[in-house]
Amino acid sequence: MNGFLSFVKKETLHIFRDFRTMLIVLLIPIVLMVLFGFAISTEVNNVDVAVVAPVRSDAVTKTVSRLRHNPYFTFKGYINADAIDQTLRSGEAMAVVVFGTDYDKQASLAAQGLPAKTAVQVVLDAADVNTASAAGIYLQSVLTESNSAVQSLFNTHLLFNPQMKSAYNFVPGIMGLIFILICAMMTSVSIVREKESGTMEVLLVSPVKPIQIVFAKMIPYFLLSAFNLLTILLLAKFVLEIPMIGGVWGIVAISLLYLVLSLSFGLLISTIADKQFTALLVSAVVMMVPIMMFSGMLFPIENLPMVLKPVSAIVPARWYIDAVRKMMIEGLPLTMVMKDVLILLGMTVVILAVSLKKFNDKLE
Repeated sequence: MNGFLSFVKKETLHIFRDFRTMLIVLLIPIVLMVLFGFAISTEVNNVDVAVVAPVRSDAVTKTVSRLRHNPYFTFKGYINADAIDQTLRSGEAMAVVVFGTDYDKQASLAAQGLPAKTAVQVVLDAADVNTASAAGIYLQSVLTESNSAVQSLFNTHLLFNPQMKSAYNFVPGIMGLIFILICAMMTSVSIVREKESGTMEVLLVSPVKPIQIVFAKMIPYFLLSAFNLLTILLLAKFVLEIPMIGGVWGIVAISLLYLVLSLSFGLLISTIADKQFTALLVSAVVMMVPIMMFSGMLFPIENLPMVLKPVSAIVPARWYIDAVRKMMIEGLPLTMVMKDVLILLGMTVVILAVSLKKFNDKLE
């Protein structure tokens, strides 16, 4: 045990003595948080919409029919008014159109140029601002068919992110990217550097077991990533003013699991690459590009072609970003995102087991 702790201390000191590594590990997360925290949103389509219509008159049915046949929306059916909150929180729909019982009357008054009351409400899940902004504007346009008289009947509500802040969407994505950058890339490069310089053979003949050497290299990066997690949460809370109403401890718990998963990826990459450049290249192509493209960080998953959606399902960052976004912005507790947690846990177990097996095979 003393030998293992000595290796952990050695690796930690080695990292702290490397100014460039410390600059990457500590400065880049802050820079990315600030830049992406104020980034603009992107266009979306295929928005799931549900309808509340206590009275399904001809006018209401005609309006809903336009929604059904619009290619940018997916009609999810009629629901009860008391199910709006649950429908949005569960992800069954991103928007709910609520027709008042006097919709026909108010529409008739508006058509005659007479004063009319609000008879339609559009309730949006604004946790993901990539979709909420465009969805709200276009949804109202479709329902009214650019009829200014009928437009006066609409009242739109934005839940979870009424100010439409882009930071609410990008902060969870940046967290998923940063931890891969630090844990996977830096860990893989650290192990490959030992192999490339020939010092790995020297370490393997020491009294410490090979698996302990690997974990000794992974622990300092885990601790640095945990420190970055604290920094990110502080920036998100006090600089970007993200509410985190779902509970900080739940976010920390799933983030620590994601850190272990990222470290496992780094170990797996180190068993494939023989040079530091190769490790960096594999990390960038295999890890960073899919995160940027297929995780929902920059582009909505709903916009992906059908052939690429299965690819997004095997990107760990997709499930992490989805869970953190729901806990940070929608206020869901950890128990309500157990699907994402279990998927991440399963990925962690599989990747870690494969990595350790391949590493032992390499030694033999």
